[in-house]
Amino acid sequence: MKIAIIGGGPAGLMAAETALAGGASVTLYDAMASVGRKFLLAGKGGLNLTHSDPADVFLARYGERTTKVAPWLNVFGPEALRAWAQDLGVETFVGSSGRIFPADMKAAPLLRAWLRRLRQAGLTVQVRHRWRGWDGAGAPCFETPHGAKSAEADAVILALGGGSWPKLGSDGAWVPLLAERTVPVAPLQPANCGFDVGWTEHFRAKFAGHPVKTVGVVAKSPTGAVMRRMGEFVITETGVEGGVIYAVASCLRDEIQATGRGTLRLDLAPDRELPRLIKDLSQPRGKRTMATHLQRRAHIEGVKSGLLRELVSKEDFADPTRLAASIKSLPLTLASPRPLEEAISTAGGVEFKALDKRLMVRALPGLFCAGEMLDWEAPTGGYLLTACFASGRIAGAGAIAWFKERAGRVRS
Repeated sequence: MKIAIIGGGPAGLMAAETALAGGASVTLYDAMASVGRKFLLAGKGGLNLTHSDPADVFLARYGERTTKVAPWLNVFGPEALRAWAQDLGVETFVGSSGRIFPADMKAAPLLRAWLRRLRQAGLTVQVRHRWRGWDGAGAPCFETPHGAKSAEADAVILALGGGSWPKLGSDGAWVPLLAERTVPVAPLQPANCGFDVGWTEHFRAKFAGHPVKTVGVVAKSPTGAVMRRMGEFVITETGVEGGVIYAVASCLRDEIQATGRGTLRLDLAPDRELPRLIKDLSQPRGKRTMATHLQRRAHIEGVKSGLLRELVSKEDFADPTRLAASIKSLPLTLASPRPLEEAISTAGGVEFKALDKRLMVRALPGLFCAGEMLDWEAPTGGYLLTACFASGRIAGAGAIAWFKERAGRVRS
């Protein structure tokens, strides 16, 4: 059996590993000069492989797609991923946030060890091969430095990523190619992205680049679902971005689509209850400046104080009760998500109604899809990467099973 895998990220490489283990001859094609480029860049600051959350909490991170992703993780979940890494010689550890990293925090050693094992198992890798659909005979065809080329394959697994990070190969160019074959694709949208706010020039000039540490955030989706998270984010030239923003980005994006704007509520003092805050701010400040009073009584200073000045009216700022209420639930209006090419990951993609449980396109037997190009999303923190690995495992095993079933029918 010959399997062509198109896309050399985690999902494609895991599909290759699984197909090789099933006895297939596997060739992996990638448009870039080397595989795993987005994987390497994502791990530049520390490769967050997965997360130590309890299973129910972990699954909940996939939101409306929980029931679709759960079967993947039953096959290859966080513990299986850690065991797989260890088998490559890569030890992992659980960080203070519950995130799981390689012991050396790096992506490159893991990728090198993985590719070495795959090549020893018989994997052939063809780089600078950009998929351009199918030729007249129905074979996958590519644009290469040496002209057009077609590939002979019994099954094809697409693992082409989403539409973010186009410089690394995830450019969404596959969408019209599948549309030509009437495969339903939900529009690609930014996920794990920043948002534009529209700061005043004074605030932007003073605080762009500053981190806002240890805040609570609340976001509400158009369906009424409420997301509450704790963490940090960064003030940007145009708005906000960072970990806790990414965690609620899907709610904010959907609210903006539905109403024209999004509202993020910030708790700038998550360690203090509102009654205590009101009491502390109601203390006489004497000759102290308001900035000093906020710092002394509420531990609010720097960029947090700047946010209050930016977003709270003078009248509310002067009233201890209303100021305390603003500190605990400061509404930040978001105008739009940042462009797709800036996002860490992508929402939308091949719709699940087009796929069977093996991730094969029902209308195109022998064509499988895996990874971020499917219609699901997850926040950073290891959830996105874990499901990409797991979906590759499902697609690779699915291709082997489909071929064996077809071969059995032919023999009978």
